Amino acid sequence: MTVVALIGFLIAGLMGTIRLVRGPNLADRIIAMDVILVSLMGAIAVDAARRDDPANLVLLVVLSIIGFTATVAASRFLTLDQTEESS
Repeated sequence: MTVVALIGFLIAGLMGTIRLVRGPNLADRIIAMDVILVSLMGAIAVDAARRDDPANLVLLVVLSIIGFTATVAASRFLTLDQTEESS
């Protein structure tokens, strides 16, 4: 079952990478980075469960903090950029 989950996360990461490269605007690329990061975090969590080793869970916490902070900063940037264009 873990192999199926890892394959699913791999496919989601690849789709996110395609959207990151082809994305027509910055918002699509930001969402694609979130998809890639969540896929990576899911794969790490499945691997940690498979190995029965909680050592990688600290990495998950750090990645989630970085991902949240980056998403908030990017959305703030998009909001400021859109208000400047309308002025």
